[in-house]
Amino acid sequence: MTANAKNGFLLSNGRWQNHYLKDPISVLVVNLMPTKEVTERQFLESFNNLNQDIEFTFLYLATHHFKNISYSAIAKAYASLDDVESSSFDGLIITGAPVEQLNFHQVDYWEEFRTICDWAKRHTKQSLLECWAALGGLYNDYQLNKQQLSQKLFGIYQATSINEHNRLSHNFHAIKIPQSRHSTPVIDPNNLPDDLEVIATNKQIGPLIYYSPSNHRTYITGHPEYESDTLAKEYYRDLKKRLPIQEPHNYFANVEIGKVNYSWQQSSIQIYQNWLNTFTQQKVGTLV
Repeated sequence: MTANAKNGFLLSNGRWQNHYLKDPISVLVVNLMPTKEVTERQFLESFNNLNQDIEFTFLYLATHHFKNISYSAIAKAYASLDDVESSSFDGLIITGAPVEQLNFHQVDYWEEFRTICDWAKRHTKQSLLECWAALGGLYNDYQLNKQQLSQKLFGIYQATSINEHNRLSHNFHAIKIPQSRHSTPVIDPNNLPDDLEVIATNKQIGPLIYYSPSNHRTYITGHPEYESDTLAKEYYRDLKKRLPIQEPHNYFANVEIGKVNYSWQQSSIQIYQNWLNTFTQQKVGTLV
């Protein structure tokens, strides 16, 4: 089907073409990534492959001090929480953010992030939090803190165990998710908080997808939206800066020529399709 942008830099700069949609699903995206246009395109193109028409509204956090873009530019292209506070959306997505090496309370928009998580319970059917937002959501919702890793978790990781009874894992032969992070939740999968489920896990790095029925919230520790060359760009960027970085796990088919094994695309499509299905096909009050 088709994904449209109601606002955003791609739309305002003429780099995304909208089409006529009838009764699209409305999804609010809190875009915390520094590469705003790239992230907009990643989500739009990913959701273009799904079974429903989608209309994205992109939101910025008014309490954030932007480094790479002027405040007036993003306020013109994006909505703020004040703009949408009285509105309702079918779904909410909060992206990752390059702030995971900070304590949560050191992040300038932490309180606004918490406000949006609380707002989403009343104004959306389901929310989806990715990478840093997933870590922040687990801390906000369950007081599960994070810990720094000794080296960056970087590459493509496949689930070694899947909860096949949950709708979020329907129709999967394999779940592969790009990872690019310096921290991980402090959590015992065998002693989970009440009402928190592990949907998919990798025996090497731990849970990949969590779900909270009471919060109507899915937490994904990686980036399903990443395009084929996203990790390559991060890898060569860090090499150029002489930062400590290892070759991304299970990613390059030939690192010398930069050839990538784009192995997670179908997984990403299915992850997002299953998430949409949780609120477009479920009965009230049920998920499984």
